[in-house]
Amino acid sequence: MRRVVIVVFPEVQTLDVTGPAEVFRAATLLRPPGYEVIVAAAESSPLATSTVSFVPDARLDEIDGPLDTLLVAGGEGTRRAVGDEWLVDWVAAAATRSRRVASVCTGAFLLAKAGLLDGRRATTHWAYCAQLARRYPAVTVEPDPIFVRDGNVVTSAGVTAGMDLALALVEEDLGRDVALEAARELVVFLQRPGGQAQFSAQLAAQVADRAPLRELQAWIPDHLDEDLTVPALARRACMSDRNFARAFRRETGMTPAAYVENARVERARIALESGDLPVEGIARLAGFGTVETMRRAFRRRVGVSPMDYRTRFRPNRETEEAA
Repeated sequence: MRRVVIVVFPEVQTLDVTGPAEVFRAATLLRPPGYEVIVAAAESSPLATSTVSFVPDARLDEIDGPLDTLLVAGGEGTRRAVGDEWLVDWVAAAATRSRRVASVCTGAFLLAKAGLLDGRRATTHWAYCAQLARRYPAVTVEPDPIFVRDGNVVTSAGVTAGMDLALALVEEDLGRDVALEAARELVVFLQRPGGQAQFSAQLAAQVADRAPLRELQAWIPDHLDEDLTVPALARRACMSDRNFARAFRRETGMTPAAYVENARVERARIALESGDLPVEGIARLAGFGTVETMRRAFRRRVGVSPMDYRTRFRPNRETEEAA
């Protein structure tokens, strides 16, 4: 049985704790003995979280011996937790007897304060990536991925990304079939590849202030196979090329080309997840034209090739039919 300790503190994000815990529980039911999950805090008294209160399974000072996985949750309480020297020292010491160390959301700040992310790549909730990079310059912060693995340390983005991280750990430990069945039991996708963007192209960009640009943002996703060059988009917005490019970037935070590429990658991503259309057809559908153009865009935006994405994100046909 693999012992997993989830470190919690007052005002922890509830789903940072229960999400991974449910994944490990589902995997344990499918492949016993699986995991022993222990939710531990400095005190054993009821703990206020972001939504409800619960009683931890154990106090941190009761946790001894080797650990399989040390997982630090995040949430609003992280602001105070990083100032708790005893807690930071406990995390640093426990990491030395853990096979691997992980964090969900702003739990990365505790790992960073403990020195466990120095010289490593890491991520956290998108809203706190800049702060993490500023406060801990020895950490290479990657703001886009859902989770980042560097050696035996894995950090994830916010909230539900903790379940993606846990499913990835289950797949690593017990195999893809167990991870798939656990995901099905929880009615979630098997796992989003770690390099997948934390949110969609439309959510990643700001909404433009002026109406013509807002209308253009709404129009683009339904016309990805059309000419979406700057001159074509500028004509549709009734603006000069130069003025359009400047205004679009200023109001959305992205260049027109980057916005279009993000939207096309998102369309292709959805098609790869949910259908059997060949990659050549998906490339045309999303407006890439060629598979090679789509492959390069996927490498830039997602970190994997379209075929790797489809393989990792979807169960294979044989597994589907057997289920």
